[in-house]
Amino acid sequence: MGRMLRSCLQSVLKLVNSVIGMAGMGMILYSLWMMRVWYKQSGGLVFSPPWFVYTFLGLGIFLCLITCSGHIAAETANGHCLSCYMVFVFLLVMLEAAVTADIFLNRNWEEDFPEDPTGKFDELKNFVRSNFEMCKWIGLLVVAAQALSIFLAMVLRALGPDSGSYYDSDDDIVPARLPLLRNQVHHTSYTVDPNLPNNDPWKVRNREKVSR
Repeated sequence: MGRMLRSCLQSVLKLVNSVIGMAGMGMILYSLWMMRVWYKQSGGLVFSPPWFVYTFLGLGIFLCLITCSGHIAAETANGHCLSCYMVFVFLLVMLEAAVTADIFLNRNWEEDFPEDPTGKFDELKNFVRSNFEMCKWIGLLVVAAQALSIFLAMVLRALGPDSGSYYDSDDDIVPARLPLLRNQVHHTSYTVDPNLPNNDPWKVRNREKVSR
């Protein structure tokens, strides 16, 4: 029963963790597209995208790295790997919460970010405002996946690794250590068969003398 529950938790954690990975890949593709547009606008002479592009690319790579670490932690069910994974996801949630609180509570939140000469940041803001419901549900889905992944990692860490998987049969169990042979003295008894002829040369000569 415990092995089945652990296997289900590992599968669900991988599935939930894949949502974070898909969000990261989407951010990487979007940042690469913005780099391509910036390269065309600059005429191929200057290739230094603004901070907005690098930020999106860095966050996407970070999300993909978290996804890889989550899959490794879910597969091995190792306590240290699960702890590191929970710390990374928790820090990501705290960063998202800080940015969200700054946007909703600070009216001049745009002044906290550097200027974007490409105008792509303004296009993203306009897209979010015009499709607020869709973006809201996507954001809630990603945050829910992160929170659920932390909870599943905590439960899986509490269960611990499957120690029984290493012993699939009785033949795999290491036998008990045998005592040292040098501590045991083997006494071997020898018996002489009286029917065998005695071939001692001295006794043969004495027999010859007696017969003479």
